[in-house]
Amino acid sequence: MTVRQAISLPIPRRRPRPIPTTPNHPVIIIGAGIGGLAAALELAASGHRVVVLEQAAAPGGKLRTVSIGAAEIDAGPTVITMREIFDALFTRAGTRLDDHVTLIPLAILARHHWRDGTQLDLLADPAASEAAISHAIGAPAAAAFRRFRARSEAIYRTLDASFMHNPAPSLIGVTRNAGLTGLAAFRAASPFASLWDALGTCFADPHLHQLFARYATYSGASPFAAPATLMLIAHAEQAGVWRIAGGMRRLAEAIAGRATSLGAVFHYNTKVAEILVEHGRVSGIRLQDGTTLAASAVIANTELGAISAGALGAAARAAIPPRLRDAKRSLSAVTWQVTARVSGFPLSHHNVFFSADYAAEFAEIARARLPTDPTIYLCAQDRTGDRTESPPTTPERLLILVNAPATGDRGTPDAAAIAALWQRVTARLAAAGLTLTDIDAGMTGPVEFHEKFPGAGGALYGRDLAGWRDPFQRPAARTSLPGLYLAGGSAHPGPGLPMAALSGHFAATALTADRR
Repeated sequence: MTVRQAISLPIPRRRPRPIPTTPNHPVIIIGAGIGGLAAALELAASGHRVVVLEQAAAPGGKLRTVSIGAAEIDAGPTVITMREIFDALFTRAGTRLDDHVTLIPLAILARHHWRDGTQLDLLADPAASEAAISHAIGAPAAAAFRRFRARSEAIYRTLDASFMHNPAPSLIGVTRNAGLTGLAAFRAASPFASLWDALGTCFADPHLHQLFARYATYSGASPFAAPATLMLIAHAEQAGVWRIAGGMRRLAEAIAGRATSLGAVFHYNTKVAEILVEHGRVSGIRLQDGTTLAASAVIANTELGAISAGALGAAARAAIPPRLRDAKRSLSAVTWQVTARVSGFPLSHHNVFFSADYAAEFAEIARARLPTDPTIYLCAQDRTGDRTESPPTTPERLLILVNAPATGDRGTPDAAAIAALWQRVTARLAAAGLTLTDIDAGMTGPVEFHEKFPGAGGALYGRDLAGWRDPFQRPAARTSLPGLYLAGGSAHPGPGLPMAALSGHFAATALTADRR
């Protein structure tokens, strides 16, 4: 599907005065990440005039593709979960998700390898996962997994409506709306404990303890600080994981394409310099080239740190409460987009090679250092299960990721540190039996992420989840500045494709309600 490219905006000889805002002026959305795209689609479907301004050359934000030679490699999210959120998004726009993208379910959710040689597949079929755990680790571990799965589902059911689908949740509201059964599940989740500590009560086996602790990194957090309620991610994955034929960017193109068909206009390679205000409310925006555009409202699908630093002007900065301006950053990453011939280790689509000492790994990151012994995520993008879709003699497309501190605005880590990390990564893969040859690679680290998404030092997930309070500290869609709304991974309900899509839904819903 081709997304309509709008013509370049004219550059005026002098700065014009903003036109007084009226409801007939469009809603301007800053940023075509998933949150902004979801908001654009919902607003266009409900009859609003919508203009989306994106500084990159294509939609998607962190849902991006990198070209290595002729190969296109997903360099951000590699799958979708909670597909019901995207089904509902397209249904509200009068169509079906399946009419726009081809979703391929994963039978193997992830293949895991530890330094002691243990290898374990987590599977879409829970019974098959239990059998695999029993074979690899033992029957007691399989029974513990069965109990954990029930606990994860109970937490998910409790928080789905009261937190994730609630546009402005609070701890009191969550407990009030959970009901007796939900409240018992919420208490059983040890909500005030860390994920690591809570998992210690679920698993005596260190392999499963580390495996499910890794889910904290899906929100950019350390498992030693993140709240235990993140156990719900296990249920979200167990409910289904899909990749998209043709690459993940097809999802962004599908949303943008449907929004365009409903009248939304997209301007790419267009950077916003300031949100304009008249008479105490948003009146429009000023582009970096000096052009001004009137708006009836603005949705900022940008890093909260960038707004807090004044990247969209003083009025937008003032709309961010001071307590949210200097929030601790979530994790960044060092990623390599690779084409290589692969042999040895039997890769699946998702593969995780764990470090020997998880606590030491995250302690180093907390000290703003790259980990000496990192946990490695490897996405083999030509594979479904054990099958290679391209001939095994040809290069395969790989995304390799290591967690890193968000220090990109300090210019670190430098090239030498990245090169040394790459040597440690390839040595760890070789120790697991995986050999890469004929390598062609690109790299994106904290410095590059900071340049692409300013305001967060390369942090990829908004504010850090350093305790049970932090999930409630993300800003809601409405701000104190009338006409300004927030969307994206920095806003509630948080990072990840489904959560960002929900944030766009909340922004569109709030704007529509306020307009009424």
